[in-house]
Amino acid sequence: MQRLLITAAITSALLAVACGGTSPSTAAASPSPNPSPSAAASGTTIAVATNTKLGQILVDGKGMTVYLFVADSGTTSSCYTSCAAIWPPVLTTGAPQAGTGATASLLGTTTRTDGKIEVTYAGHPLYYFVQDKASGDITGQGINGFGGLWWVLTPSGAAMH
Repeated sequence: MQRLLITAAITSALLAVACGGTSPSTAAASPSPNPSPSAAASGTTIAVATNTKLGQILVDGKGMTVYLFVADSGTTSSCYTSCAAIWPPVLTTGAPQAGTGATASLLGTTTRTDGKIEVTYAGHPLYYFVQDKASGDITGQGINGFGGLWWVLTPSGAAMH
């Protein structure tokens, strides 16, 4: 039932984006749900949440789950326009910071085609899922959309299947 609701929400969002004219969606440009100015200025924090239903997974500094997209090629993002409206990239304005449990040497960045800087972990560009509304939500896990599967990441940077 939850997958059906998510699919319906994604379909509705895609129709809204497709019918919305030529203006890009503001959701695609949002680095995270209401980031604090200090977090953005010092770089987005990536940490490990330990008490999720999937075990240890990567999250941002506010506890929002981050995902990888298997259709990406190395550190190059392939998620733009309507894809980025559903899966907003995790953006940063400074060097990304390793929070509790995250490995600093696995953090990096990639420049998107719009010039914005996206956070990478273990070589994977990172994304949020628009249906995750609160810290601990993992509603994007295993979704097949926009040409590939979406997975949460383990602390080592591997996709959690």
